[in-house]
Amino acid sequence: MRSLFRPLLPLIAPLCIARALAAAEFSLATFEADVTVPVGHGMMGGAWQAKSVADPLLARGFVILGAEKPIVFVSVDWCEIRNDAYDRWRAALAEAAGTESVRVFVTTIHQHEAPVADLEAERILRARNLAGSVCDLEFHEKAVRRVAEALRASLPKARRFTHLGTGQAKVERIASNRRYVLPDGKLSFDRGSATRNVLAREAGDGVIDPWLKTLSFWNGDTPLAAVSGYATHPMSYYRTGEISADFPGLARARRQKELPDVFQIYFSGCSGNVTAGKYNDGARTNRIALADRLHAAMSAAWQETRRRPVEKIAFRHVPLKLMLRENGDFDPVEMEKKLTAGVAPFQQCLAAMGLSWRKRSAAGRPIDLPLIDFGAAQFLLLPGEAYVEYQLAAQKLRPDSFVLVAGYGDGATGYIPTEQHWAERDGNLSDWCWVAPGAEQTMMDALRRVLLPPR
Repeated sequence: MRSLFRPLLPLIAPLCIARALAAAEFSLATFEADVTVPVGHGMMGGAWQAKSVADPLLARGFVILGAEKPIVFVSVDWCEIRNDAYDRWRAALAEAAGTESVRVFVTTIHQHEAPVADLEAERILRARNLAGSVCDLEFHEKAVRRVAEALRASLPKARRFTHLGTGQAKVERIASNRRYVLPDGKLSFDRGSATRNVLAREAGDGVIDPWLKTLSFWNGDTPLAAVSGYATHPMSYYRTGEISADFPGLARARRQKELPDVFQIYFSGCSGNVTAGKYNDGARTNRIALADRLHAAMSAAWQETRRRPVEKIAFRHVPLKLMLRENGDFDPVEMEKKLTAGVAPFQQCLAAMGLSWRKRSAAGRPIDLPLIDFGAAQFLLLPGEAYVEYQLAAQKLRPDSFVLVAGYGDGATGYIPTEQHWAERDGNLSDWCWVAPGAEQTMMDALRRVLLPPR
């Protein structure tokens, strides 16, 4: 039978090659928009208000064209985007890119001198004429439209890319786990973003991911964009009311100045339980010091970058449904009690965000766990303040590959701890954690499904 087809090979082979080349035609558009909130806007979900602008907040992203429908990724200098606010971002960017919402990755870097967006929570507060305010609904819509317009305007300028770059470098003296062991053997979880506690500063780093990873897009030998991520809370000092992208924003800007033709994007990895507390006492000078250390790792990862031809790009996602927390202050009856005049405004905001999450869950809207599969690398987005253990677990599932994990997707969940943290009574879970114990199994099942699809 082989001999019958041999005369046709000169005709078939060029056709197959042409199709393969056509399938490998990808292009990249990059976009940026200013999303700095106005003075007076709530910071970190209404915990305090903005008083001035230290540096602007930006949304920076890319669009991949040629992988069936466009894929969008955007990293925003905000604290969190939650529930229907998250849906609004994805819908607006999907429309601008001509794709589906599910193929839009939205992540926040999670700076605290920056806003939280939860539209339903704000509507709940306004309906009761309460003092608390999570976000400005009108400003939010303007910001989303501004980013969508920037995306739309970038599409005609998309550039072909042929290679994918991967590089990583260890970050020195930034990350430390909130959890540390006291001299008497007891556990403490109080190592925040800044601390002067001698015991917290002398304890070891704890469980962290020490690597900053950089994914880059190239047209032959010409680099187009670099996307870097590292797992730590991105704060040096805060609660000042000075709007700021903090030390990741400074490091990103410095890299952009050094490589003006390479569009720089930064994202935070899964770092709900990782801070700079061991290496940061909150002094203002430390913002520059932390930026210098992060910048050094970004530069080193770039130097270590290896390029590979891009042959195919696949998109996958799995729905994720996490159980709601019901006990104590998370009981809906208790939340309603806080939505009254006289309660501290931030407590009103927390209750409203909790009810917003419950309404979203009752409507049957799961959280998406999306992934871009480049073959040699996988780029995954996890929701909320997922703990760093989930990032490390994702990497272990694909030890043969280069796995980047962004945290702070849909922020509706708040902290997503492991079962060990519940058992050890992690003190950070007293608030800002709207998921019930048992989430670890659900998260791990979803990670396996999206990272290890059936062949």
